[in-house]
Amino acid sequence: MSHYNTLFSSLLLQLPRHSFETIVKQHGADRYAKKLSTWNQFTALLYVQISGLESPREIESAFSVQNLRTYHLGLPSKICRNTLSNANAKRDWHIYEGMFYKLLARCRDLTPKHKFKFPNPLYSIDATTSRLCLSVFPWSRIKHKKGAIKMHFQFDHSVDILCFMVMTNGEKNDVVAARAHFNLSRDSIYCFDRGYTDSKWFRRISDSGAYFVTRLRERVNYRIVGQHVSWKDPAKGVVSDDVIELCGKMKEAYPRWLRLIRYYDKEHDMTFEFITNQLKLPARTIADIYKSRWQIEAFFRWVKQNLKIKTFLGTSENDVLTQIWSAMCYYLLLAYIKYQSRYAHSLYYLHQLIKAGLMERLSLLDTLSLNQNRPNRIRDGDLQPFLPFA
Repeated sequence: MSHYNTLFSSLLLQLPRHSFETIVKQHGADRYAKKLSTWNQFTALLYVQISGLESPREIESAFSVQNLRTYHLGLPSKICRNTLSNANAKRDWHIYEGMFYKLLARCRDLTPKHKFKFPNPLYSIDATTSRLCLSVFPWSRIKHKKGAIKMHFQFDHSVDILCFMVMTNGEKNDVVAARAHFNLSRDSIYCFDRGYTDSKWFRRISDSGAYFVTRLRERVNYRIVGQHVSWKDPAKGVVSDDVIELCGKMKEAYPRWLRLIRYYDKEHDMTFEFITNQLKLPARTIADIYKSRWQIEAFFRWVKQNLKIKTFLGTSENDVLTQIWSAMCYYLLLAYIKYQSRYAHSLYYLHQLIKAGLMERLSLLDTLSLNQNRPNRIRDGDLQPFLPFA
């Protein structure tokens, strides 16, 4: 194997370089670049995400040590921390947002479908907040003299990956952000928690020809107008299945009927109440749809534990957004590799494997075939050749 064929170089081959350069040209990002191109900046940011480096000085030292190998990645002989910091601060973060959606389009063709029998696309919507030090990030000010940025996610269960993200000020209400930024598609089912209880939001989903499933918030006034056809199924945990209408001001914004399903979870010895405008699916299926929300919660934990979205290399808003979008690009790159290779283990283990051998003289397929004693390891017959993005 050639001395410069490292795991990192093999990883970069999976990226849509042509698409990235097209986005760069659209923004004119390389027009005045002399020392560090936008592609080299992206390469450096991916290295930071994988290796977990904490500061620009650490990055400069790491690339100096790996100079012979990073040279063959097309990187300059030296990456100065000031040059990288200036690029992160000044180059438009929308470049990396565009790259995220290019990666997403390719991942959709490979990922598995959701486990439910109904054909409707299924999405979960939620948000998570990253706290920021106000004295360091003054642009992130929220009330009570604190700083924060909030990331709003849409998770596509049909392909088992994140499919949309938008970032707002930390005090932006979840449902307000959803109404402002999320596009709704006909016949889709949207699942979210009680933080999104809002009759105008419900009305917008229904008017779009879509459906929602959420938990009933306390102190919501309603009136029972009847029972659903299959209103009770104790064997499946369904205690009741009623048809209701909202009361008061909520009824003015949403005058239509809803289903109120009470479901007993034997495992946790708890009874949950769900409301939905989906009138055809069985009550147990509605409960299972809400239960599937754990996937977006697991995604939140994975992102916060494995990606650098809580500590940042710079302090400007562009710095922070650039780093977060590059982190999301790395997440999709891992998902693409996992499904393209039929890798049997989790994204966490795949990330750790790549991190450990990042600058070693290994190909990507060799790396995925390591640890032969582990159960369900990739066999030669299971491996498909990696097809770099067009």
